[in-house]
Order: sequence, then structure tokens, then C-alpha cells
Amino acid sequence: MPRPRPRQVAWRLFLQAHALLTKRVDAALLAADCISFDTYDVLITLAEAPDQRLRMSELAGATFFSNSGISRRVARLEKEGFLRREGCENDGRVFYAVLTEAGREALREAWPVYERVIEEDFGKAMNPSETRDLAKILGSLVDGLGGPSGGATEEPPV
Repeated sequence: MPRPRPRQVAWRLFLQAHALLTKRVDAALLAADCISFDTYDVLITLAEAPDQRLRMSELAGATFFSNSGISRRVARLEKEGFLRREGCENDGRVFYAVLTEAGREALREAWPVYERVIEEDFGKAMNPSETRDLAKILGSLVDGLGGPSGGATEEPPV
């Protein structure tokens, strides 16, 4: 077998770290009777969006869901009261997902648990300088791939 190149090694380690950390966050949120990681991901994406709303296709692109998967998730979250769907005045085919007060409250309740996992499991592996460097690298990667810019902040959600 050929020897792995540094970028392949970094990629695999990134995927492994992501999988392990998201599982830890999800388990901690559920153990605290909070929303799931998947729900948190959708709600925080909306919370960080302009006017706390996104087109369904934009929401799918900014999360781990496909277009059909985000439609099902949004329908469920709408039933739970965490968001609402709004039609577009100019195009009847376009719908927006909009964060509700109940969605903002769910984020506020989940944040202390989420933050604890970030600090204990993610943060302990790096000093502050390394954390800033990683944020800069990942920000450049997101920008270079055409991902949503802005949004990510050091402030607690909503």
C-alpha cells in the first residue's frame, strides 16, 4: 500500500475528529434533555443567518442535509414549533425556513451543554493560538469552497 500523503492524513484525521466530536455533542445534548445535534445544527444555522431565515436550498447547503432531507427535517421542526415556513412573494416555488422564539429558546437551553463539550473535548486539544490558527484555516477552506461566510461567532447563540 502506498504511503499516505500529509493532506490525506490530515483529511482522515479531520473526518475522525468531526465524527467523534459530533457524537459526543449529540450524546451530551440528549442526556440533558435538550435538542439533538442535528436539530441544533439547523437552528443555529438559521440563528446566524440574516433575519434568521434562509431559503430551503440554502439551509440544505449549509447543513448536512440533502434538499429532500432538509424538507423532512423542517416539516418536523415546524410541527415542534422551532421554525416556520414562509413562502416567497415573488416565486411560489420558493420557501424560507424562519427561526421562531421557541427555536431561539431551544438554542439557549442547549448552549451550556454544547459549550461544555466544545471546551472540554475540542478546546483541550489546543492552546488559544492553535485554536485561532485552526479557525483561520477552516474559515479559508469554507470561503474557498463557496460556503456561507460570516455567521460563526464567539458569542452564545441568540
